[in-house]
Amino acid sequence: MDGTIRENITPGTKVAIVLKKDQRSGNLTEGIVKDLLTKSPKHHRGIKVRLEDGQIGRVQQVLE
Repeated sequence: MDGTIRENITPGTKVAIVLKKDQRSGNLTEGIVKDLLTKSPKHHRGIKVRLEDGQIGRVQQVLE
């Protein structure tokens, strides 16, 4: 699913995000969404989320 549309992502969803430090390399980090931090319904670079382990990044892929 598309990580740029907010309605595709809910708390508890498994996602792959890119962390700020990994934006140049494109390394993805997998985790479970705890909070959605982007308020708008769409964002062209990905919806910003906080994972259950506290990491914050933009969703690149929705895995579930």
